[in-house]
Amino acid sequence: MVISVESTPGTALVLAAAPFGRGRLIDAVAVLPALAAVPPAALSGTDAATLVELADPLDPQAVLTRLRAVVTAPGPLSLYIAGQLHLDHKQHLPHLALARTTPATLRYTALPWHWLAGELKVRPPGATTVVVDLVADAETWQRLGTDRSVLALGDGVRLYGRVTPPPGRRRVAEPEYLKACTAIWRSGARPPLAALHHRAAEQTGTGAMLLAADRAPYSPHAPAGSHAPATPGNAAPPAPETAPDPLPAILATAHAGSHDEAATAAAAWEQHALRTHGPGSAQAIHWLEVRADLARLAGDAGRSCELWMAAARARLDRHQAEDAQDVEAAVDRAHHQWEQVRDARTAQALAPVLVALRRRVPGRRSGALQAVQRRLERWHAAPAAPPR
Repeated sequence: MVISVESTPGTALVLAAAPFGRGRLIDAVAVLPALAAVPPAALSGTDAATLVELADPLDPQAVLTRLRAVVTAPGPLSLYIAGQLHLDHKQHLPHLALARTTPATLRYTALPWHWLAGELKVRPPGATTVVVDLVADAETWQRLGTDRSVLALGDGVRLYGRVTPPPGRRRVAEPEYLKACTAIWRSGARPPLAALHHRAAEQTGTGAMLLAADRAPYSPHAPAGSHAPATPGNAAPPAPETAPDPLPAILATAHAGSHDEAATAAAAWEQHALRTHGPGSAQAIHWLEVRADLARLAGDAGRSCELWMAAARARLDRHQAEDAQDVEAAVDRAHHQWEQVRDARTAQALAPVLVALRRRVPGRRSGALQAVQRRLERWHAAPAAPPR
């Protein structure tokens, strides 16, 4: 889950549960075959890992027993939860529905969310990660709209994932967020958790409530291991790989409008990755892609296109397959940003590299290369602007 895996063995627990019958809002167990194809070490972010899987458990006490066993295990712990949330009608607290849960038996057959938070309190700060793909019923969705704190798991726990509203009558949602995570891992990529969350959220569309709570605030410009306020010119020095992931703070800086500051920090981390892991490394490519997305957020489509194309070429140079998901995604994003470029000279300067990439990586949608060529032809056919 971090840039370099830890040597201490870890534990990953996968919990996929939803009621049988008409009360099912999500086909939670549909993610299990994809997760089964992911090495347990990828799920835990460690060199070696123990995997515990709970598929449609019946009894909350049985879940609690398994949870207590993994909570006391040494090393990092990662929990992956797919399921649905409901509020009990007495305390109005969220519960994770299990296989036998019905509206009438919720308080006895579902897992109270605060039980999970209570068990994780004994874990060392920063040693626990929870990734969720949840559907909320209408009442819970309304409650989350005004108070997300009901899903808090404590200051020492990293919580990432999404919650979606109920899918509608006679429809059952799919755990698309976790499926997107597994597809990224199965491609061979091992991005930091914040970057994994960012990519998975992008791939699963809009309408969801995204959760991204890291264990500690981090200034993108603070010295390694420090949480001191950022100071101008102190741009992201090298940091140990066990330091908090700087990406959430960098993205927050960009979303706050400080685009130059965010870009400077990301560039510094890219240089650190180049020095530490070498040109063309997965870590260096990750920061190159971060810079590409920051350029998009800053509204610089031309620069974003250029950086996404560089990332695609770097992945191809690493001998990733031309139909690998990360390669196709980089080219697709470069193409999309190129289409946003309004200056004809800039777009025409970028076009040869994009055309060459599109010949190698046509993507899943037919006609992408032809779309580039048609836009170029329109420009060539347009009358030249009169001299001033």
